[in-house]
Amino acid sequence: MILLYLLAGIVVLNGAFLILFSKFVTHTPKVQQGDVNHPISLIVCAKNEAEHLTEHIPYWLDQDHPQYEIILINDASSDTTLDIMEAYATTYPQIKIVDVENNEAFWGNKKYALTLGIKKASHQHMIFTDADCKPASRSWLRQIASEFSKEKEIVLGFGSYQKRSGWLNKIIRYETVMTAVQYFSFALAGMPYMGVGRNLGYTQKVFYDNRGFMLHMDIRSGDDDLFVNQASNNTNTTICVDQDSFTISTPKTSWKQWLDQKRRHITTAKHYKFKHKFLLGLFYTLNLLFWIVAITSLILIDWKIPLALILFRVILYWFLFGKAFSKLDQKDLIYYFPILEIFLLLLQLSIFISNSSSKPIVWK
Repeated sequence: MILLYLLAGIVVLNGAFLILFSKFVTHTPKVQQGDVNHPISLIVCAKNEAEHLTEHIPYWLDQDHPQYEIILINDASSDTTLDIMEAYATTYPQIKIVDVENNEAFWGNKKYALTLGIKKASHQHMIFTDADCKPASRSWLRQIASEFSKEKEIVLGFGSYQKRSGWLNKIIRYETVMTAVQYFSFALAGMPYMGVGRNLGYTQKVFYDNRGFMLHMDIRSGDDDLFVNQASNNTNTTICVDQDSFTISTPKTSWKQWLDQKRRHITTAKHYKFKHKFLLGLFYTLNLLFWIVAITSLILIDWKIPLALILFRVILYWFLFGKAFSKLDQKDLIYYFPILEIFLLLLQLSIFISNSSSKPIVWK
């Protein structure tokens, strides 16, 4: 009976998190939050990204926003990244280039390169993306810009990944959507804790008011999530989830590449504020415990009641996250739930164990 009570308690606590995540599912953005004509500085930091820049600069130049500049940061690349930037800048005067050489104190630190790019920006409102990101539409900048207002200085967007065949692609997209549902829901609940550099906006004012990246400059990763965790609060942060405002990135093509990337990302989480670490850790722990206790209960006690609880929880998750996945244009993934959930939980557990014994690879 103890196992049954434990399983029921976990299901109840899971339900509490679903109430939190329902804030995103039921969120209906206004047609226009602010002035879509905010002058925008689009900032892209690139290190050895010649191929992606050749493909994506034309999309950034084709945005229908009435007034914006593009700040291209060459972060000490060893390929033809700088050459491609200079070739476009010759033709398009709205492109500005920041050529960063390795600094002994900040060697290989993306935050240092981004700081130089931000100092080059002419406009108060800035939007950030990565070199491998393609806008989902020509109205991407306008959609993100419309969420800025006198009160809202940080805009969290969604950075999706291209849909391809194979389980690696499914797990990459599933993890991305689950993370987005979490940070969007927390933001709507007045507890913003992170954003993704693939699609993120904030003002120069909020950047300088929070001393930029200085509080975590010694941490190689986290130019996006650690800054948002530091600078956001319950009044200055909003979200943008119109599908035209998404970016689409090139996914990793090998398990090793993706796991190395996730190892870097997870190391930043320990620097979040305590309340965020507690809630995120609790959510992960509850999900892992649910499947451990559920399987154990099916084996050791009469299977009927445990199976009913399992089906109840799975249907709740399937219903809520099915709507969230559809909202983020990833509805095909719901057909693979809960296989993807269990697989991701085990992968995350292996990453935690791996990070405890060795250091992850840093930014390029």
